[in-house]
Parts: sequence; structure tokens; C-alpha cells
Amino acid sequence: MTVEVLYFAWLRERIGHPRETVQTEAATPRALIAELVAQSDGHAAAFGDIAALRCAVDQQLTDLDAPLAGAREVAFFPPMTGG
Repeated sequence: MTVEVLYFAWLRERIGHPRETVQTEAATPRALIAELVAQSDGHAAAFGDIAALRCAVDQQLTDLDAPLAGAREVAFFPPMTGG
């Protein structure tokens, strides 16, 4: 499947770009991260501590073990605070 992967904040800085289109066989965001880490040192640095990550699939917040079947977009970002 082809999926658009979006990176925000320090993930974008470590990877070096805000988005990329990837071909993946991953069934979950966690499996997608494993594929991405193998791509470059920047990806490995960005995903070095996945406990510090949040994820959205097709603009819906989800956990890293949610299914990706049929997803068009996956976004990774640090935890958010608001006020």
C-alpha cells in the first residue's frame, strides 16, 4: 500500500523533511516505524524513543498498534500540550 507519512516538530528536524510517500506492507504504525528506521540514520534518530511519540491515521489520533488497512496518511508528532 502507498501511504503519505507526515512528520512534525523534532521528528521533521531529525528526518530532514516534513513528509514522504512510502510503499509499505506494515499492518500498524509500529510496524511502519520499524520499516522507516531502516531507511536512514535520521529516521533512526527520530524514532529512537517511540514512547515519546503520538500518531494519527487519516487525521484520527490512534495508538501505535492500530490497523493501517486502507490508510492514506499517517502522521507522527511529539505529545501535545494545550491551553
